[in-house]
Amino acid sequence: DHFDALARGNGSTALWIVDEHGAEVKRTFDELRIASDRTANGLRSLGVQRGDRVLVMLPNRVELWETMLAAIKLGAVLAPATQILSVADLQDRIERGEMRAVIADAASVAKFDGIADGRLKIVVGGTADGWTPYADVANASDTFTPDGVTQGSDPCVLYFTSGTTSKPKMVLHTQTSYPVGHLSTLYWLGLQAGDVHLNISSPGWAKHAWSCFFAPWQVGATVFIYNQGRFDALNTLATISRCGVTSLCAPPTAWRSLILEDLKAHPVQLRELT
Repeated sequence: DHFDALARGNGSTALWIVDEHGAEVKRTFDELRIASDRTANGLRSLGVQRGDRVLVMLPNRVELWETMLAAIKLGAVLAPATQILSVADLQDRIERGEMRAVIADAASVAKFDGIADGRLKIVVGGTADGWTPYADVANASDTFTPDGVTQGSDPCVLYFTSGTTSKPKMVLHTQTSYPVGHLSTLYWLGLQAGDVHLNISSPGWAKHAWSCFFAPWQVGATVFIYNQGRFDALNTLATISRCGVTSLCAPPTAWRSLILEDLKAHPVQLRELT
């Protein structure tokens, strides 16, 4: 209802991923619209239906955003998972969350040995026995037709709390509470069309969905990702400067590190800091 209307024919950058070694990947809004149509059709051909729960454990790579868009189009329920989860954590989520499918990168498939039997398993960025390659899924038709109307009260995202004080709890969000509810995040961040927004957060955590998916694309801003093995303040600052990042959201530990660097040596275009 929103993304495709924003994306159709839109050649501006929707997603920009840079890594610490200098590699870059960019996707326009229209490219992601088409790619997510393909993924939605591919998932449907494998049996994923409206209401099915899909556990997604991927790093910051393009396929994560394609899958999230595709699941919403299908009416399937996203269950994002951080890659630091243990086998026991994943087994609990698969069983208690009644997952119909699992989507993970090649480096993570071993964690699912013996705990995802009977589920559809899709591997991104490689191959594995018993897993369907994502490349096959993403090769479906680029013409997607929904099987019906998606209601605002339909489920959209299933998160598990961190379990700090007790066993993680399941929190189910609707097609309204996250896509529309995070208009609040949009205004809190102060995002505008054309902004380049960097949110320092790992996939699988709710903050990643708020600020690396919903809020920027509500207004047509660019989601900017800087992948690094360990946070490096100088490299982060240099990347923010070089790539013209205009909005930055980061935890206090990152701020403490950034302000120790020579800020004059790396002029920035930042307008909003959160």
